[in-house]
This record gives sequence, C-alpha cells and structure tokens, in this order.
Amino acid sequence: MAGRDDAFDGQDSRQVPALLVREMGCTEADLIRWLPGATRHAAIESSALDNGHCYRIAIGSGKVEIHAAPAPPRRIAGIVLPVLMVRFRFIGLDAAERRDFLDYFDRYTRRGGG
Repeated sequence: MAGRDDAFDGQDSRQVPALLVREMGCTEADLIRWLPGATRHAAIESSALDNGHCYRIAIGSGKVEIHAAPAPPRRIAGIVLPVLMVRFRFIGLDAAERRDFLDYFDRYTRRGGG
C-alpha cells in the first residue's frame, strides 16, 4: 500500500497558505521542547504576548512566525487533553518552502497513537 508521500510522486498538491491557524494537542512547554528539532535547529527568537508567545524562526531568506496560546483543554470522559492554538505566518517564503517547512514540522511533532 502506498504511503501518503508516495501518492504525490514528489508533486504534493497540498497548498500551505501564508497564514495558517490550527490546534495542536500539546502544551506550550511541549512546543518549546520540540521547536529546535522541528525547525532543523534554525535560529529562534521568542517574545511573550498577553496570551502566549511568539517564536520567530529564520528560514533561508525568509522567516516563520509561530504564535502559540493555550486554549481550554479537551475533555473526553475522564481524559483531559491539552490544546494549544498555533498560528503560522510565513514571510518571504514561496509555496514550496512553506510546504517543506510544515511537512518537516509536522513529521517532527507527530506522536504515536492510533
């Protein structure tokens, strides 16, 4: 059975917009721990915001700003799962660079589970 990466034969048609907002099932501490590896050890600047943090990552001639803010946890029966609202803003990166960054970021931050 072909994997997701095989299905596109090197031509991923998935577009990554210049501004992307998503929920991640993690804490901000998790994100901070993952950022160096998830960004291929790129230079990272951070600043505190009223409701979270902003991380600026230098990528080639452009950058990615990641705004992270805690959201109310998700409760399923007796299980409580953390939720982090994350906004990616890609500056000076073309579509292929955005897709490459996000694909690597997603693979790095993916956790096992079924």
